[in-house]
Amino acid sequence: MSVVHRLAAGWLVDHLSFINQCGYEICDSFAHPGGVTRNTSVTSTEDCRSTSTFAATLSSSDGPTYGPGTAIETEGKPGKMRYVFREEFFDISKPHIAAAPAEQLCQGCPEVIEICLGIFSLLFHHGMIWNFFCCSVILQKRKRKCVFNQGELDALEYHSKVRKLIWEGTLHLVQEGLKSGFLHHTTAELNCRKNNVSQHIVCGLAELCEMAKQFPAVNESDHQAVHVLEDEISHPEQDLLSCVTENSSNCAKIVVLMGQKYLVPPKSSFLLSDISCLQPLLNYKKKYDVIVIDPPWENKSVKRSNRYSHLSLWQIKQIPVPALAAPNCLVVTWVTNRQKHLRFVKDELYPHWSVKMLAEWHWVKITTAGEFVLPLDSLHKKPYEVLVLGRVQGDVEEALRKSEGVLPVPEHQLIVSIPCSLHSHKPPLAAVLAEFIKPDVECLELFARNLQPGWTSWGNEVLKFQHIDYFTLLQNE
Repeated sequence: MSVVHRLAAGWLVDHLSFINQCGYEICDSFAHPGGVTRNTSVTSTEDCRSTSTFAATLSSSDGPTYGPGTAIETEGKPGKMRYVFREEFFDISKPHIAAAPAEQLCQGCPEVIEICLGIFSLLFHHGMIWNFFCCSVILQKRKRKCVFNQGELDALEYHSKVRKLIWEGTLHLVQEGLKSGFLHHTTAELNCRKNNVSQHIVCGLAELCEMAKQFPAVNESDHQAVHVLEDEISHPEQDLLSCVTENSSNCAKIVVLMGQKYLVPPKSSFLLSDISCLQPLLNYKKKYDVIVIDPPWENKSVKRSNRYSHLSLWQIKQIPVPALAAPNCLVVTWVTNRQKHLRFVKDELYPHWSVKMLAEWHWVKITTAGEFVLPLDSLHKKPYEVLVLGRVQGDVEEALRKSEGVLPVPEHQLIVSIPCSLHSHKPPLAAVLAEFIKPDVECLELFARNLQPGWTSWGNEVLKFQHIDYFTLLQNE
């Protein structure tokens, strides 16, 4: 389990622990006689920071849980090579931008903040907020002209509504994390030597999907719907792009694409394709009880950086969610803090897909010391992102049958975690959604950049964070 603490406000989540519990063990028939596997390439986590002793261990059906540095006795049998995600990608010990002492999470006074928010709300609703901010606002590192467009004013109003919930809920979860030792006040002694790893590993997946557009259309009648992974092998690109690839085994597998190696966790499946080549996913003929969507939203910074392609709002509406969703499917959409996108999901996208909106949650990003990674009241970027949850409206009788024993989705919850330093590596939702879905349901992630056991994942960078260079091998002796 990735949940460290569960409170009324939400969850404190250990993202790194979740990845390493996915079971990145590969059967190794060439293990050294005696078969002892140990960590020889990274510093033990005990030397760097406290491990997640409060994280739930895997069930007995998943086998024993091994941590970094743990020896695996195989008694002459084929050994298992275990991979772990590089810990340095979650070593967020300091905020990206430090807040003033009075604004820091563990020092701020909620009563004072509440008074300030009341003044803010009063000024806003009386049309005075423009003059108020024109007199006082200074952005990080530079002054700006005292002119706010409508989008910025909408964002300020939204922030004034959710700020108290985010502040107080995060404070309670951080306090629990500090008590348990999962979070810790940063000191010089905690700074640990890290391997220098490039965060810009070249995978070539987007280029591969551009190639897919040139492939001839797949005829459903004369092509397999599923490609099952066997041993490590280089796969023809067209084979993987023309059908869903599945690892049905209890061990991880390695696939080689364009000369690059990628780890595929057990009991997972994926389709690597561009949005123009979605038909193989529909040919898979599965209906999903949970669909998580992380669309590549269009905005100015994305256009400037050219970091990844984006979709227009019209293109996002064309995603065939109704064809993929089972009755009463829970739909979760990641949304940027741009109010235009949030209104689009609520007012256009979900109604277009026959999805009834249920809740609006927030992912809050903190450091290992429990501070917000950005000042909560920053006008440029916020330390939180939005998730909009809804359920597909369908057959009433079927919906009631599937919802028996499932808790109703609360209107507001927080998912608080130390974020990955890799761009757009979202925290896992499987554990936090477990309360609101039946066990052993079919789950799908659209626009995924990594894989999860028990999930089908789709996207043109669906293997991006599965690249073997993001992991460390606990070498055989």
